[in-house]
This record gives sequence, C-alpha cells and structure tokens, in this order.
Amino acid sequence: MGSLLSNLLNWESVFSNPIFWLSTAFQLWMLIDAIRQKEWIWVLFLVIGWSFTALFYYFTVYRSSPSSTRGFEFPGAANRRQIKSLKAQIHHLDKAHHHSQLGDVYYKQGKLSQAEACYRASLERDATDLDTLSHFGQCLLRQNRLADAKVYLEKVLAEDPRHDFGFTQMALAETRQALGETTAAITDWRNVLQNNSYARARVQLAELLTAKGDVAEARQQAQETIEDDVHAPAFQRSRDKVWMSRARSLLARI
Repeated sequence: MGSLLSNLLNWESVFSNPIFWLSTAFQLWMLIDAIRQKEWIWVLFLVIGWSFTALFYYFTVYRSSPSSTRGFEFPGAANRRQIKSLKAQIHHLDKAHHHSQLGDVYYKQGKLSQAEACYRASLERDATDLDTLSHFGQCLLRQNRLADAKVYLEKVLAEDPRHDFGFTQMALAETRQALGETTAAITDWRNVLQNNSYARARVQLAELLTAKGDVAEARQQAQETIEDDVHAPAFQRSRDKVWMSRARSLLARI
C-alpha cells in the first residue's frame, strides 16, 4: 500500500504512463460532448471527477441515443424489461402489434436491422396498420433505403395526410430530400409547419431554402426555431438539441 501511494504521488511516473493520457483524452472527449449537449450538471461532474465519471457519462448519456436515430425517437421507454415482456407476449400470443412495439424499441436503440425484422413480422400479420407501415418506412429511411421507404410513407399519407401528428410527412420530406426531390421536400416541410412548429421541420426547411438561395426566409425559419426553444418544456428542449445546434450553425453561415 505504501509503495502504491508513493507511485501515485510521483507525478513524473504518472505523466509518463500512457494510461493517464488515454484517460485524459477520453475525459476531454466526454466533457466536450457534455458541453455541446448543454448537460451542465454533467459538465460539473466531469470537471471535478475523472475517468470513472467519464465512463458513467459514456454509458448513461452518450450512448443513450445512438447517432443514427438521434432526434428521431418514438415515444416509450426502451429497456431490457420491456423487450423481455414483448418477446414473452409474442411467444404466447404472436400478435401484430406486439411485433410492431418491439420494432419501435429496437428502432429507438438504433438496432435498425432488428427493428426491420420486427416490422416485417408485424406486417405479415396485419398489412394495413398505418403506424407499423409508417415506422417501417422510417426504419428503411435510416438505413438509406430511400426508394423502399418512400413507397411505405406515401402509402400511409395517402390514407391519412396528417398521420402521427406530421411525423410521417417529415420522414417523407427527408426521404424526398435525400433522393434529390427538393421541390417536393420543401412542399412537405411547409405542409408540416401549417399545423405544427417542429424544430426538425423548420431547420431542414431552412437548410433547403438556403441551398436554393432564399436566405431571408431561411434565416427567419432558423431564428424562429431558436426563439421557440426558449419557451419549450425541458423534455422538448432535450430532444431538440440536435436541431438547435443545426439552426445556430446555419445562422452563423448565412
């Protein structure tokens, strides 16, 4: 024990240890992420803490929302108990909605191939459920399978143009945008914003308008996004962090 304490107090030994520098780099990585996400309590802990605090942040915050679906989550808690419960219900009842709900859990976790399998299983049992068709289309979109995604999303909106409070049309707008169908995508974003004020819609509309040279309207959309965020509830502000970052970045460029 005395030898260990002696080594810890020997700063030359500490600074020459590669583990120290790896830990420091990891700590700074997590600290920068916490600052960018405005997780101020975590920033404090990461400043006064060390490697174990960074590890805890990594597993509880950084990895809690995978980058492929960050800002695109469905409602509901995704956890092991929920997965276990749904799998048990599927085993005993094999209902379409249980497969669909399990797909939503996997989607939120960023496990898109598993989510796709669940949605397909659900549609084999009920091919008419609009929620499953929409979520399946969005899952395909996140896998960059744009043509297939467009088919499912358009099918849903043909039956219910305001399905899922505009979320399905936002997904279709993103699909068309990725396919290069800019005019149609702008129309979709405008339709969404007629009934909602989603940051996700405003920011992406602003980005498309900027690309077309409509800088004044783009700036207005980005500014309204930031202004609305100030008055939004905490859960909404947390979910919209990625869009706030993109809105500020856009304003800095135009």
